Amino acid sequence: MAKRKLEIAVISDVHLGTYGCHAKELNQYLKSIQPDILVLNGDIIDIWQFSKRYWPDSHMKIVQRITKMITQGTQVYYLTGNHDEMLRRFSDFHLNNFQLLNKLILEHDGKKMWFFHGDVFDITMKHSKWLAKLGGAGYDLLILLNRFVNFISQRVLRRGKISLSKKIKDSVKHAIKFINDFEQTAIDLALEEGYDMVLCGHIHQPCDRTIESDGKTVRYLNSGDWIENLSALEYYDGDWHLIKYADTVIDAQEEEEEFQALPAMQFLYEDIIRHSGNGQWAYQPGA
Repeated sequence: MAKRKLEIAVISDVHLGTYGCHAKELNQYLKSIQPDILVLNGDIIDIWQFSKRYWPDSHMKIVQRITKMITQGTQVYYLTGNHDEMLRRFSDFHLNNFQLLNKLILEHDGKKMWFFHGDVFDITMKHSKWLAKLGGAGYDLLILLNRFVNFISQRVLRRGKISLSKKIKDSVKHAIKFINDFEQTAIDLALEEGYDMVLCGHIHQPCDRTIESDGKTVRYLNSGDWIENLSALEYYDGDWHLIKYADTVIDAQEEEEEFQALPAMQFLYEDIIRHSGNGQWAYQPGA
């Protein structure tokens, strides 16, 4: 299969290690592209809810796929998020064309691009982390319930899929306000710092919009997630494109590949395993 050549690809909020992760679809997507740069913009591995009892082959294949892209010359930047914040203690670690960072600034085609996950804007993350973790567990349960509802909807009622979490977010005014405030904060900071573009994840809300203020222009982009939206950002032909898996034609054969991790990827994965007690990751302040 001919791969689509991209200058930059961005994915975020994959949440490997949770039931809601669409790892098979993500693997197919990654197999269909050949980016010069791949930005993993946070929450790739869900360490908050990581369990040794749930790590299916499809999730390992994502690690394998990214490893293969690294060995084939793709520059990979892994930017930490809140669900994989444990990796922040390894920030600035790099090996060959793999680098672990908290944020990334790229100058490309004469434009200054600012990449970061976005949890720094979340007041719940700063002051009530236990509440955020409780919400994360509840979200995972909601996704499980959603799968059951969709099974009934498709197989029994012969109707299409529905997203319970999207319906909740779209109907709760506080959730809508949080998303709007998040986007506006990112835009205001980008304007203040003189960036042409700001690229985030965190809120699972794919977006591409341009704002003008006081003679300055900034473009806000959010890569969405691989739980509900199955979306990514792609840069080619001098412009950014927001894509969704459902809208792309991906014809890729499943292939059996032997897992051969780079030392960097293996090191990070094994460290997560070592620090998961009783099947669950326990947050340790200052670790």
